[in-house]
Amino acid sequence: MGGLEGSALAPADASPFGLSGPLLHGVLLAITLATFAWILRRRIELLRLGAPDPRFDRLGERLKALLVVGFGQARQPRYPVAGTLHILVFAGFLILLLRSLTLLGEGFVPGFALPGLGGAAGEVYAALKDWTALVVLASCAVLAWRRVVVKPARFHDRHALRSHGAEAYAILGLISLLMLADALYEGSAMAREGGRTVALPLASLVALALGTSSAGTLDALHLSAFWLHNVALCFFACYLPVSKHFHVITALPNVFFSKLPPPGRVKPVQHGLAAGAEPERYGVRALEDFTWKHLLDFYSCTDCGRCSDACPSYNTGTALSPRMISVKCRDEAYVTHPVFGRASQGERPALVGGLIRDEELWACTTCGACEETCPVTIEYVDKIVDMRRTLVEEGRVPAGMQKALADVEKRGNPYGKLARKRGEWIQGGGEGCGVRLLDEGDSATLMWFTDSATAFDPRIQEVGRALGRVLAWAGQDVGTLGADEVDSGHEVRRVGEEGLFEVLRDTNREALGARSFERVITSDPHAFNALRNDYELDKPVLHHSQVLAELVAAGKLTLGPLDDGRTYTFHDPCYLGRHNGEYEAPRRVLDAIPGLRRVEMERSQERSFCCGGGSLYLFHESEGEERMGVKRVSMAEAAGAEVIVTACPFCLINFEDALKTTGRADRMEVVDLAELVARAAGARSREKPAEG
Repeated sequence: MGGLEGSALAPADASPFGLSGPLLHGVLLAITLATFAWILRRRIELLRLGAPDPRFDRLGERLKALLVVGFGQARQPRYPVAGTLHILVFAGFLILLLRSLTLLGEGFVPGFALPGLGGAAGEVYAALKDWTALVVLASCAVLAWRRVVVKPARFHDRHALRSHGAEAYAILGLISLLMLADALYEGSAMAREGGRTVALPLASLVALALGTSSAGTLDALHLSAFWLHNVALCFFACYLPVSKHFHVITALPNVFFSKLPPPGRVKPVQHGLAAGAEPERYGVRALEDFTWKHLLDFYSCTDCGRCSDACPSYNTGTALSPRMISVKCRDEAYVTHPVFGRASQGERPALVGGLIRDEELWACTTCGACEETCPVTIEYVDKIVDMRRTLVEEGRVPAGMQKALADVEKRGNPYGKLARKRGEWIQGGGEGCGVRLLDEGDSATLMWFTDSATAFDPRIQEVGRALGRVLAWAGQDVGTLGADEVDSGHEVRRVGEEGLFEVLRDTNREALGARSFERVITSDPHAFNALRNDYELDKPVLHHSQVLAELVAAGKLTLGPLDDGRTYTFHDPCYLGRHNGEYEAPRRVLDAIPGLRRVEMERSQERSFCCGGGSLYLFHESEGEERMGVKRVSMAEAAGAEVIVTACPFCLINFEDALKTTGRADRMEVVDLAELVARAAGARSREKPAEG
């Protein structure tokens, strides 16, 4: 194609309105940088008011999380369409950032190029940039179409107080404007100078459209596109921290400062508090009472709805939406700590009980599904526990929980049973199970911490005895604390009763310290989590699924076929899986049973759906449209399973109740992993115990 004579006028050589181009560009950048710095300083002021939170440790792990979850967008593909689109836009943002910096430089130096992007490398980058812009434009169009036409349910939270949809359209529009302005800038130059190439498809399309334009028109379009792009870019930078899209700036730092494993460790009342010292406050009553990292979470919320989409409480119609906790707190932060001007002098609404209602907080089971799916690693469980601490301090606890907490305080268990009866389950059913009650000074290889469900719930006592028999068949020396044990306090702490938890923890640590043992075993994932993450014991703590897997692998436990022709599925308990990362041990045990046919539910392993048994839910259940256990049983049935295997007493209780109430009890069964192993081990293990 023959071009017009000469080259496109460089922005740095132009004189808009008779003024120096570089001077005008310098003024634009100075205003932008000053405005951006002012806005950011005001936003950081709130973070500086937040409580301390040590997040500068384990830098290697933090850098890995930043690379994998932040830059690698590892959690986005869980939603294939939306995730792919966001990965493309994010990758495009990183690639086109270099182009934006180049255009800023061209405002001062004709033909400016970033170091390393001159010559052949510049030509390669130009092609990559142009194709990337085309992909980003297409992605923005599809994202807008999804919002306008498809309208995924997670975009429309039923608890939302107002819509932020207009801001989403504004951002998509700004991103598209930047792509189009750059295409016009380069395409007009291409038409002026002559030539088109498939290496620059977007610019070539513009050049083709402008092919008959005069040199003056092309120069005017070229300069106008330059200023349009850079003014839009500067506005975009200053708009982000005053909009819901502040996460574009804060998401990567938020991922870097993520809560590192183990996720099951709950935040203390106050970080950095000396042993025996009283905290300044219990719980969170105002925004400023959150830690600075939790305030950064609010800024970093993408408002994507993935957390609420994963939340079993939201999915069963309760008052809780994790997403709205972040959105409401971010909106409150913008009102009470505005960028420009002063906050209104009127009385602020209460955070807990006002902005965040009591029923929202009590509806949470602390399962962690919201945190596990969040693409920017926002934390919810610690915030909810902190706000519950305020409710406990003020006596605003549901009646069912009040009674359970009172029973724990008085008798060491939420069932209100006599403490002296805690060890009687061992001999129940008339056959015993080979577990010894250990007095002070006694020793055993395995110390079984039974916790309250195994000790007092008749159905879970059966599971305990089955596990005891299996361990005996495998030649294991197992003892337990009996009456000297009290509840682990796991749910007590997550309800917000920190003082009672500390009493329970100290009582159990003293009892454990009076016996000798090599390892601790428990069949309750909640106790497993408490002992492992809250107690700071100097001995290994194992869940019974891990011990069973060890025994099978070592050949100390031989499993035979069940020969029932049924299909099995394993339900991952939240505090075994998500909070402690154990997914494989129970599956290895199941796969060791000859001929057992196992299927996975759609939501399994780290995406498992809570049974509804966390946070003393057995004693208080929030009002909803459907029970979590019922919904989970339906998932198992949809997967083709006839037997649900779990490894948590609360899951077992909830699922058995769900089978009964939905009329499935005649065609489906729920068993604990230990019960299934006892069936598979059978009489052979009794006749020929494994060598210890």
